[in-house]
Amino acid sequence: MKNPLSDDKYLERTEKREEDARGPYFRDQTAIVHSFPFRRLKHKAQVFFSPNNDHVCTRIEHALHVASIAATICKGLGLNPEIAYAIGLAHDLGHAPFGHAGETVLAKESEDVGGFIHEAHGLRVVEKLGNRGETLNLTYVVRDGIVCHCGEKLDQELEPRDNAFDLSTINKKGVIPCSQEGCIVRLSDRVAYLGRDLEDAIYGKFIKNEEIPSDIEKELGQTNGEIINTLVTDIIETSKRNGKIGLSDERFELVKKLYDFSINKIYNHETIVRYQCYCRRIIEQLFEYLITLYNNWNNDYMKYSSSPLPLDKRFGEYLERMKKLYESEKASAKMIVRDYIAGMTDGYALRCMKEISLPKELSFD
Repeated sequence: MKNPLSDDKYLERTEKREEDARGPYFRDQTAIVHSFPFRRLKHKAQVFFSPNNDHVCTRIEHALHVASIAATICKGLGLNPEIAYAIGLAHDLGHAPFGHAGETVLAKESEDVGGFIHEAHGLRVVEKLGNRGETLNLTYVVRDGIVCHCGEKLDQELEPRDNAFDLSTINKKGVIPCSQEGCIVRLSDRVAYLGRDLEDAIYGKFIKNEEIPSDIEKELGQTNGEIINTLVTDIIETSKRNGKIGLSDERFELVKKLYDFSINKIYNHETIVRYQCYCRRIIEQLFEYLITLYNNWNNDYMKYSSSPLPLDKRFGEYLERMKKLYESEKASAKMIVRDYIAGMTDGYALRCMKEISLPKELSFD
């Protein structure tokens, strides 16, 4: 099983650099792990917003699951696990606070300046935002895997595309990755979250064990670990047999059934839907507030720093730090605010909302 493009293309970086003892793809992993956006994933929700339990899955745990699963499949198929692990670590760096609820609002509010999809924003994060306005300088194959990690539908099998182009031109979901490793990450994303979301939903009493279809428990497994093992083994065996990355017909039908069950019983659970409404309202109000603030003060950093509101001060510091990038892009207010909010964690967004909506206690000391 081979990749369609040359090694030189896969190794191409945003800026040329001399490789070191780590090797190119392990170097990408370390750049991702040490970045601020990766650190913030630990405070971004996977499905369940602001859980009061440390064992509920967050984005950073999901990223580690995807990286581990994808690297395992690569080892089983004689592909490069370091590429897959790097893509897996970074694949969700572009997610907004509150997951898809936040993404929906940012897409709507910035529709006239390019919109927002987390895959494309993930590329922007590693290219321009992730290192305080500087690139993480990742290889082409890893950047490609990030921006192409999500399809519009469940994929049973994938073959990498055989052409390379400017990745910044991608503005939609569903573009196929240019590497076998990228295709594996795309399947691994589903493998990672279906079992774990099910486990968390049972743990949080959103669903009961007896509600899970019996054939899913019998054929895929009763725990997240069993489901992962079943699907990883199936992907390796099926891919070897067919010469392309994919699931067997039998396992794919069960994955579809589990996905439909999760949509109906977990993702559309009344509690989740209610929280999504709250979350969308928070992002809408923050967007409106910051747009008004920027339109009033633009890049007058003294006004931001003199404001009594902590959010105003922090937003001014962000603008000053990112001045070089935004001036080079001639960025509009909506582009800037979109970037700023997309980088927030769930908790930070809540904190900002409190700062602009709740009065500070009067001090009599």
